Amino acid sequence: MLTGWKLLLSKLFIIPQRWVMAIMGFLAVANAYTMRVCLNIAITQMVRRHAHSTAYEEGSCPGDVEVHVTDDSEISGFDWDEETQGIILSAFYYGYIVTHLPGGLLAERFGGKYSLGFGVLSTAMFTMLTPWTVKTGGATGLIILRVLEGLGEGTTFPALNTMLARWAPISERGRMGSLVFGGSQIGNIAGTYISGLIMKESGDWQSVFYLFGAIGILWFILWAILCYNDPESHPFISDKEKKYLEEALGRRENSQPSAIPWKSIFTSVPLWALVCAQIGHDYGYFTMVTDLPKYMTGVLRFDIHRTGTLAAMPYAVMWLSSITFGWMCDKMVKRNWLTVTNARKTFTTIASVGPGICMILASYSGCDTETVVILFTASMGLMGAFYPGMKVNALDLSSNYAGTIMAIVNGVGAITGIIAPYLVGLLTPDSTLVQWRLVFWITLAVFIVTNLVFVAWASGEEQWWNRTSQENKKQQEIEISTTHSVNNEIRL
Repeated sequence: MLTGWKLLLSKLFIIPQRWVMAIMGFLAVANAYTMRVCLNIAITQMVRRHAHSTAYEEGSCPGDVEVHVTDDSEISGFDWDEETQGIILSAFYYGYIVTHLPGGLLAERFGGKYSLGFGVLSTAMFTMLTPWTVKTGGATGLIILRVLEGLGEGTTFPALNTMLARWAPISERGRMGSLVFGGSQIGNIAGTYISGLIMKESGDWQSVFYLFGAIGILWFILWAILCYNDPESHPFISDKEKKYLEEALGRRENSQPSAIPWKSIFTSVPLWALVCAQIGHDYGYFTMVTDLPKYMTGVLRFDIHRTGTLAAMPYAVMWLSSITFGWMCDKMVKRNWLTVTNARKTFTTIASVGPGICMILASYSGCDTETVVILFTASMGLMGAFYPGMKVNALDLSSNYAGTIMAIVNGVGAITGIIAPYLVGLLTPDSTLVQWRLVFWITLAVFIVTNLVFVAWASGEEQWWNRTSQENKKQQEIEISTTHSVNNEIRL
């Protein structure tokens, strides 16, 4: 009876279960990012806007609309200066970095399904509490709530990396990783465009948080029903797909390590090269994601709808480019045009140098809004090469400890999420073009330095500490046996 149900359910799914997991993982990241970034747009309407003073009038553009002081609004008139806004926008990452390592360890021990699921669910619930928290607790309450949201989302990438290690064959890793991690761009698109549209039409920022929080809860219900930790525990995966994944990845019970080799991990040079690349990527990425709406409203003086629309465009291009770059990377590796190591270095370099240069050019384009938007869009489009570059590199280094490695790499990189918004707030008190140029020059410098480290010491090969002692011993025996066979053939 059970076998009959399994056969029936497996036939209902035309899409292979590994791609069902990838699609739901993509939606998990998308939901996580909508809840993360919607505040970046909303805060431009939550704060009391002041007319520009003559001291820096020449550093701003004419814009779409005149800015009026609105002191009579109880909800959208919070008197938060640029530094306070920077602290609010960075508060999320204080919690985010804390749960990376625990989330990775839990995912490796018990599977990534509920480590990821409950993390997104908790973030969704906190997101829906945002309007009430702001009304009752002001800036302090919002900061605390954002820290709690970060605690929930900190498990996202470590858990997904663990899931990918158990579901993604090497030949599909670039595409699958680009699809899943590219969900961040769809989240950015939805979070910025829909937020701007809703606030333009309704004049109310509160409904944004209710909407994205509710969608996050709906995703959790579907995730709990459709997805499982690995092919072995999946109740209705087809026998054909299960056999394919066993051959491509091996059975988990035969390769699951008994203890995490912390010393070997923390002394691994390729791992720290990957950490450096993540720092560079995250610094540039968080600068754009968190502060691009503020640049468009503060410098270019766009209205909220135009800000939401144009701020979403670069992420749409980045999502499409990440899929394209993922396909290109897999094709180059499969045809032996590049080794895995050189492929990771090549695409990471494209995603570092290109975006940094485009940001600098945008900042020197002044009030030429078309050129500025094109350059910001090109910057984010080139940044899509990070996904088949350094973003999947943790899977190359270690499949057994994928969650832990992603926790270390992403957790350290996320510290820049604290630094970048706060630094932007300090460097752009008047939000002028000259002040923003310094921000982008610093971003380019971070991109270049971290990429040089990655190019020098990164690796796309499995690290020796990924295998258990028994597997290492068996591998040595195979190598010794092969050497003896070759020597005997030479003697004959």
